Amino acid sequence: MNARALIAYAGRSVARPRYYANDHSRDELDIITVEMSVADARGHGMTLDQAGFTLVAHRSAVTHFDDPTAVNNVYRVETIELIANLSGADQVLINSPGILRYSEKSAKSGALDNSRPARFAHVDISDLTAESLAQRAAPHGAKLARFAHYNIWRAISAPPQDVPLAVCDARSITANDLIKADAVFDAPGQAEWSFEGIVVAHHRAHRWNWYPNMERDEALVFKTNDSDPARAHCVPHVAFDDPSCGPHIPPRASIEMRALALWFC
Repeated sequence: MNARALIAYAGRSVARPRYYANDHSRDELDIITVEMSVADARGHGMTLDQAGFTLVAHRSAVTHFDDPTAVNNVYRVETIELIANLSGADQVLINSPGILRYSEKSAKSGALDNSRPARFAHVDISDLTAESLAQRAAPHGAKLARFAHYNIWRAISAPPQDVPLAVCDARSITANDLIKADAVFDAPGQAEWSFEGIVVAHHRAHRWNWYPNMERDEALVFKTNDSDPARAHCVPHVAFDDPSCGPHIPPRASIEMRALALWFC
């Protein structure tokens, strides 16, 4: 089921783009919206090494993903095992808590920290941030042969999802499409902090993909950075409105985990 979607890209008029996890009124972004084709990737054999993303069957023992204790004690372990099996890495770490997101029709969208869908094309981390996180996480004295960062995205609302996630085939991205930006985390009552992320400029060669009607026992795994130049490097992603979903469709709820895989010399 292919779709046409409005993809919010970054223009180049802002010298150093800046975006906030919660208060988007403070964003410093030049947004250019372009209608793009979004291909149904089901059955097309997308792989992490080539396209940079894949859909896997993955049943979790967690019944309520809004329970932070269950996510931390159970889903974290399940995610580590999943990425270890997919990557063959020597060590896998989870480097952020589970992030719940809700489409704008939900009362929870924006009510929780960083809980809105990501509405502009981006990559979670830049090369600089990816290497810094990997070096910091490596055991003392260990030499890294390779590192890779993964986002594990799961719909926890029943299909169809009114605001699904689109991922861009890494093979259709060039370095010139990637614009360094500051990702600022502004949780209420906490000190702001930031790291370098990426926003994405439009190119007509981009190949966007999605997985319609995701089930709870499926996980979309995609890379946000890989230090191995022979493999897919990073996957831009963005939330979009599924034009086939009417107003009666319940709002999408999802959870994402971010994992870091390490290989040692």
